[in-house]
Amino acid sequence: MPDISHQYGADLAASAGGDLATADGTLLGQQRVLRRLLTNPGDYVWNLGYGAGLAQFVGQPASAARITSVIRSEIFQESAVARTPEPVIDVTVDPSGAVIVAVRYADATTGATQTLNFTVGPV
Repeated sequence: MPDISHQYGADLAASAGGDLATADGTLLGQQRVLRRLLTNPGDYVWNLGYGAGLAQFVGQPASAARITSVIRSEIFQESAVARTPEPVIDVTVDPSGAVIVAVRYADATTGATQTLNFTVGPV
């Protein structure tokens, strides 16, 4: 079932017909994974335990292994992420304190490989 399309950090978009844009399938799954990883625990008032809060690692002496562990535990809470094959998560902590993330996972419905690349913090 389609949902309102919303790319984390962006405004809602209009469809070609002037309604709110919707997302379903793979795009919706990608949006949900990204939203979960970037939302701070306690910020989503309907589920205070929701979110990985990756921004908490920016500028901190955090290890890439710790951040990878947090990402792995959070993405498996999204139904769009297949358990097998195991997701591939690459994390780099930049000298400026930025956290650079690349996640590759199999879509649970289609089996197609999905890729999310994003940076949290100073660029």
